[in-house]
Amino acid sequence: MLDLNNFKASNVHVIGWDIGGANVKAVSLTADGELLQVLQLPCLLWRGLKHLQKAIAEILTTFQVIPNDVLHVVTMTGELVDLFPNRHSGVLKIANTVNRLLIGDGKNVKFYAANHGFVDFKQVSVLSMHIASANWHASTSVLAQYAQEAIFIDIGSTTTDIIPIQSGKVFTTSVSDAERMQSDYLVYTGVIRTPVMALGNKLFFNGVETNVAAEYFATMADVYRLTGELPQDADMADTADGQGKSVLESARRLARMVGHDVEDRSLKDWIDLAIICRTMQIAQIKSAILKQLKNLKPNVPIIGAGAGAFLVKNLAEGLGHTYLPVSQVLENHFDDYQAMEVCFPAYAVAHLYLSLNQVQSLNKLETKQKIHA
Repeated sequence: MLDLNNFKASNVHVIGWDIGGANVKAVSLTADGELLQVLQLPCLLWRGLKHLQKAIAEILTTFQVIPNDVLHVVTMTGELVDLFPNRHSGVLKIANTVNRLLIGDGKNVKFYAANHGFVDFKQVSVLSMHIASANWHASTSVLAQYAQEAIFIDIGSTTTDIIPIQSGKVFTTSVSDAERMQSDYLVYTGVIRTPVMALGNKLFFNGVETNVAAEYFATMADVYRLTGELPQDADMADTADGQGKSVLESARRLARMVGHDVEDRSLKDWIDLAIICRTMQIAQIKSAILKQLKNLKPNVPIIGAGAGAFLVKNLAEGLGHTYLPVSQVLENHFDDYQAMEVCFPAYAVAHLYLSLNQVQSLNKLETKQKIHA
């Protein structure tokens, strides 16, 4: 790892990267942990690595990066997209692309490998399964430094992570997506890209139980545009029909899910349908949360992040638990808190690297003091 004392003595800063399949998030911090910049860009990775290359180049330009003055730390979930035949291949190709674009020689690029910490590019192949989809682990590890007992919920565009914190540690032995999905630490539902048909095969519309079209007509982004809750900065994914994102266009797509045209009912009816969809999604997530709460102390706080942090707040209040935004846990009131909610894994991986380096530097100092004592 880079020596933190030399790091602070220079003009170097650290950029945390969260490479997803639908977007790329980046956060830059000073060596003292001060937030400099936050940015999220769409990245249709399943359509080719050129989209990742473009997003990285734009972020580097926006951040005005000087190569020798930046340390990059990377986490990812993009290895899951169907561009790659498997996770191992995806991790390798993303890591190779990132490494080449950020520095080239790999000296200033580190990859987060969960319990294995930060590793160099040459170690990626051996630890690919620990690097794959480990952003949740980075986020929870940072929060565990500040919260002894809690449950962390990150509702993103596609998935929901539900991770307990106990005794100041990440409280789960399930690391892979397969294990986490079996144990309800990972629920495949989010507030933007999730198809409405994933909520169930029936829902109530105008008081009548109605079959749901098993077609990709509408997404949860349509639902939350109609409820007025979706943060505009997080609304980056394409719509199901490739059309616009107005309330009327969102209602038109949602109407198709129950066999209607938008003109068949009033706008209020479509908003009411969106609220029903919202209720169904909350029920899915709540069921998984209750399973995790059984293993924790009563009334632990619930910490929220992600594009769907507004839902985490709603869930916490409904369950009678204190809701804490990540900024309150970290005692850091970010100027653009909404952006930090969405980009928290990128912030977390940078913050965690700095924290680990501080511990390492202190240990070295203590060892030197003992030797000279």
